[in-house]
Amino acid sequence: MATRWGICSAGKISHDFAVALKTLPAEDHQVVAIAARKLEDAEEFARKQSISKAYGSYEELARDPNVDVVYVGNIHPYHLKACLLFMNAKKNVLCEKPLAINTKEVKEILDSTKRNQVFFMEAVWTRFFPVSVEVRKMLAQGEIGEVKMVRSKFGVPVLHNRRVVEKELGGGALLNIGMYCLQFVCMVYNGERPESIQATGVCLDTGVDETVVVTLKFSEKRMAVFTYSSSIQLPNDAIIVGTKGTIQIPARMWCPTSLIVNGKETQYPLPEPHFPLNFLNTTGMRYEAEEVRQCLIKGLKESPVMSHSDSLLLAELEDEIRRQVGVVYSQDCQ
Repeated sequence: MATRWGICSAGKISHDFAVALKTLPAEDHQVVAIAARKLEDAEEFARKQSISKAYGSYEELARDPNVDVVYVGNIHPYHLKACLLFMNAKKNVLCEKPLAINTKEVKEILDSTKRNQVFFMEAVWTRFFPVSVEVRKMLAQGEIGEVKMVRSKFGVPVLHNRRVVEKELGGGALLNIGMYCLQFVCMVYNGERPESIQATGVCLDTGVDETVVVTLKFSEKRMAVFTYSSSIQLPNDAIIVGTKGTIQIPARMWCPTSLIVNGKETQYPLPEPHFPLNFLNTTGMRYEAEEVRQCLIKGLKESPVMSHSDSLLLAELEDEIRRQVGVVYSQDCQ
């Protein structure tokens, strides 16, 4: 049986997700419905992507008995409401990153998952790329000895994008960009909570973070440092330094297609899209979609690769970074 997907929101990332699903076998994955806040947007999306059902509200999608799992692709200030709607309708959910604005909202989502006994995963797509799978395998096998330092940089000039600048749209470089560096550190250190975290940076006039440097100290004298920015172009790479060597992910560490281990490079090409994409390498979303399918087949309620506790740790660390840099959203005061 194919996993039958419903898509919530007809925006750019949802388009790319639908394109990514087309790179997987049709007998495994099918998009059966799309919902948007305006029916004409959903119908236009459905026409382009050959989807049979188009809805002008998320509630209609939640009631569709033919949907196994919903991909939530609207912007993160609206994730909480959308996730609760679908999970209360007993739908499995894959929700785009960042999962929510703060830890309080993340806990509400995770509580609802357990209460409704549905599968739920935050769509941290980077974790499912073949490069990331290989990195975890090498770390587990002690390929580079004991990890002592993780370093990552991710910066792109995106201040023209209101979604990154405006506070009410969940703006800020951490939630939109920096979380990729943070999730990478958390993955390398296997979900361990750091002993200390120090963040220093600059904010925009809108009150959201623009460029920040974060230092994390872990047990046994292990460190991590990452820099993120919404105003400048950075190398966008990551490196893991161990006692016996290094693992390097060159540029595009958030959607990686190559890996350098002790100087030796290996390529992991992505399948070609059948439609133009809005974002870089987004056919790579196929890997998180396949993870959802495999979890559903096994009857799991969460993915071991991006677990509920992983999402909670990410949110808690994001809250602490924001606190130190001085970014407060209206949701933090509720």
